[in-house]
Parts: sequence; structure tokens; C-alpha cells
Amino acid sequence: MSVKIRLQRHGKKGKPFYWVVAADSRSKRDGKYLEKLGTYNPNTNPATIDLNLESAVQWLHNGAQPTDTARAILSYKGALLKHHLDGGVRKGALTQEQADAKLAAWLESKVAKVDAKKDGLSKAKADARAKALKAEKEVNEKRANAAVEAAAAAVAEEAAEEVAVEAVAEEAAEVVAEETAAEEAPAAAEETSEEAEA
Repeated sequence: MSVKIRLQRHGKKGKPFYWVVAADSRSKRDGKYLEKLGTYNPNTNPATIDLNLESAVQWLHNGAQPTDTARAILSYKGALLKHHLDGGVRKGALTQEQADAKLAAWLESKVAKVDAKKDGLSKAKADARAKALKAEKEVNEKRANAAVEAAAAAVAEEAAEEVAVEAVAEEAAEVVAEETAAEEAPAAAEETSEEAEA
């Protein structure tokens, strides 16, 4: 029986969530497994990996072969390095304390890299949010200025209409006055002619 360290898919459509398991290579992908070693969630940034390091290293010692993705996950969490260092301890190339010190130093540097990536992502997110807020403020100012200009134009239009109405009213008054004057002039001429005849 050959044992594989591989991923079992869980989660829902479009949101995968994986278990890292040690399973017989002949079993189905999501079927029976020998031991659950951890979880892998690629939906977060950076991906969330929870791995039982000791169990994974024990399966590697026993000859389990990881798949490509599982190998990348084991490497990311330091299981392959621990397996390698344990091989050096078995051969007598270094002591257990030296191996533990090397593994601890590597894990600290890895944690520092992950934290730096998280800080960079949060900073980029904050910068994008600030830029969007600034752009939104500019759009709101332009919109407010346009509304003020439109209101001023409407007031000017109303004033122009009032002036035009007053001018039309004055012209109408002048026309009426001229018409009444024209009607009165012949009547006055008739009166003067009647007085002259009398």
C-alpha cells in the first residue's frame, strides 16, 4: 500500500476548502483517509494553512509521498525542512539541538515574511481606500459646484424673464397710450370743428 499526502476538497462551489490528509493512493479523492494532518484555505490572502507538523513529518519518515500541491504546503510550513534535518540527526551530521535551532530560525524568518506581506496588503488596501475617498470628495465638490452654477443660472434666467415681462408691459402701456391718444385726437378735432361751426 502506497500512502500519499494529498488534499481533500471540502467547502462549496467557488469557495474551496481543503483538508491535508494521509491516504491510500487507491482511495477516492474525497474518500477514506488514514489521518487528517491539517487544513488549507486558499480563499484568504495570504492563504490560511493549519498543519500538524509532527504528524506530517512522521508520515514523511514512514515513506508517504506528497502530491505537488501538498509538497508546496509542507514546504511552506517547514515539514520538509524538519524531515531533512531529522535525517541529518539520524546520520549523526548534527545534534537534535542544532536541528531544532535551525528549524526555529527558519520558522521565525518565515513568520516575518508572512507578516511583511500582510502589512503590505493592509497598507495597499488603506491607500486604495484613501484614494477612492479623495476621488469621491472631488466628484461631490464638482457636483455641488454644478448645482450652485445651475441655481445661479436659473435665478439669472428668472430675472431676465421678469425684465422681459416688464419691458413687454411697458411697450403694451405705450401702445395703449398711443391708441387712446389717437382715438382722442379725432374726437377733439370734431369737437373743435363743432365749436367753430357754432
